[in-house]
Amino acid sequence: MSTTTLLGALLPAVPLAAGLLGLLLPPSPRGARTGEDRARRAAIALGVAGAAGALALAVALLVSLDRPAEASTTWVDLGGLTVTLGVRLDPAAALVAVAVAAVALAVQVYSIGYLRRGPHDDVDTDHRYPPYAAQISLFTAAMLLVVVAGDLILLLVGWEVMGICSYLLIAHDRRLPEAPAAAMKAFLVTRVGDVGFLLGIALLGVSAGSFRIADVLAHDHATGTLTVACLLLLAGVAGKSAQFPLHTWLPDAMAGPTPISALIHAATMVAAGVYAVTRLYPLFEATPAALAVLGVMASVTLLLGAFAATAQDDLKRVLAWSTVSQIGYMTGALAVGSTPAALFHLLTHAAFKALLFLAAGAVIHAVGTTLMSRMGGLRRGMPVTFWCTVVGLGALAGVPPLAGFWSKDGVLTVAQEAALHGTGPAPTWVGWLVWLAGLVGVAVTAWYATRLLLRTFFGETRTPLARPHDPPAVMRWPVLLLAVPAALLGLAGFDRAFARRLLLTSTVGEPAGEQALIHVGPELLLPLALLAVGAGLAWLRWRRDPAADPATALGPLRPVFAAAFRLDDVQRALVVRPTEALARAARTADEVVVDGAVEGSGRAALGLGGGLAALHRAALPRAAAGVLAGALLIGLAAVLIGVSA
Repeated sequence: MSTTTLLGALLPAVPLAAGLLGLLLPPSPRGARTGEDRARRAAIALGVAGAAGALALAVALLVSLDRPAEASTTWVDLGGLTVTLGVRLDPAAALVAVAVAAVALAVQVYSIGYLRRGPHDDVDTDHRYPPYAAQISLFTAAMLLVVVAGDLILLLVGWEVMGICSYLLIAHDRRLPEAPAAAMKAFLVTRVGDVGFLLGIALLGVSAGSFRIADVLAHDHATGTLTVACLLLLAGVAGKSAQFPLHTWLPDAMAGPTPISALIHAATMVAAGVYAVTRLYPLFEATPAALAVLGVMASVTLLLGAFAATAQDDLKRVLAWSTVSQIGYMTGALAVGSTPAALFHLLTHAAFKALLFLAAGAVIHAVGTTLMSRMGGLRRGMPVTFWCTVVGLGALAGVPPLAGFWSKDGVLTVAQEAALHGTGPAPTWVGWLVWLAGLVGVAVTAWYATRLLLRTFFGETRTPLARPHDPPAVMRWPVLLLAVPAALLGLAGFDRAFARRLLLTSTVGEPAGEQALIHVGPELLLPLALLAVGAGLAWLRWRRDPAADPATALGPLRPVFAAAFRLDDVQRALVVRPTEALARAARTADEVVVDGAVEGSGRAALGLGGGLAALHRAALPRAAAGVLAGALLIGLAAVLIGVSA
């Protein structure tokens, strides 16, 4: 094993060790002061050290890795079907690992201040902080395992551990009635997709005779097998990355702590699906039907998330729906054949979405509510948070020269090429669909980003809090540092070496091509015009009445958008209620048929025994009388015989 592959193997191992050690810590004593809480201090040290160690290893891997590398050893050999332990590394994986570790470190540090007090408690510290920090470390380790795994079974292990960690972290504050329900919903909805993901992996492994990713990519799969496998994998991608129709869990997951929202949205769970497709992209590239399905899924999700974000009053839910929409841009780029564009937007999105959630956490920490209708005028008391939010929302909306502008333009450019010139492996109509949806998304995103900024930081204050303030330094510095890549990371797209790192190859050791990710030209004018239209309409509506919500302009569509087209109700009617009815029927059948047969046979035996016992009891006096009479007769006979003798 080379030094490079050793770094790759250690990458998930460091936060894994920190997480496992953290789980051994006892909960913090209730009511303990922060300075006296040894368990909390140990949890902070382990969490920060694990994330910092992972970041250092990821940076070292990025510096040392200039071409793909792999190392593996056979773990299980089932006679024609092998499972290996190993890593598969390339420069793109190293970049994603840096993003994951950096966001995880920011979240660990930020959480020290954010969870200083127990939620809704008059205590000095959250007594469940030690398991919270440990679960973040395990979450990070699971995502890093997905990033570096050289075998589909290892990738699946990381994939499933993330699902468990998300359940635990979303339900961190169990006293909030919505938190456990949201955690269960996230767990169950993603499990639906994971069934397809598992079957897809099994199909590919059996077809190739190995679960090693290099073997799966090199194998000549039958067309039907490959198509079915890729479609099954897309079910898992839809669940993990919150794509239509398995997107409904993500907005409800906002019941969890805000730093966890940053981690899930920016660097772990929702990014995992996109990354998994890039990892196996040569298979999808050979399957136009799967890419067509991916393109439709991406376009619907992109628009669904954008329109739903326009009518939310909850600050975190606006950001959640924006994530759904932005992941749609990434999957759209994959549908039209560009893994570099998808990964570029994944990286910039990790920066500005982590920034936005942590800035939102600072606002919530200061005003004590997530509702924008109770905010307003916060820019004067929270200048650092305000300007960082401006950077994050600008990157989200695609304001030049912030990071999101360049990466989103990269997606729109490849979609335009696919639409107008038929480039890419998918049918031409997929390019048109993704391009047009992406353009509409630009205007809508600018509208709701402007609305969020105006409702939260401008106008008259609508909060009873007298003096809103920026968060303490331990929360402020992660926000400030994340603002740097949110502003500048997009400029890396001009660097050909950076573009080269994002070009994944199907064969380890194959050099990537040389081309820039960004091309400045007339094609930039249309997105910029749509950006100006969207932001301008929101500003004009707010300017007319600063006290009113610009969402009133949506008219009768507002409740439809606020309810996300009532797709939750549709799922409840088509899936949840029939499943519950089936469960009730199964329970009834079990109680009536199975239990009835068992209990009925018992009751029958008991009744038969009772009847026999009754007969026996009824016959007993007669039998006793008969015996007595017989004895008397025998005695009398003996007497008579004796007398006669």
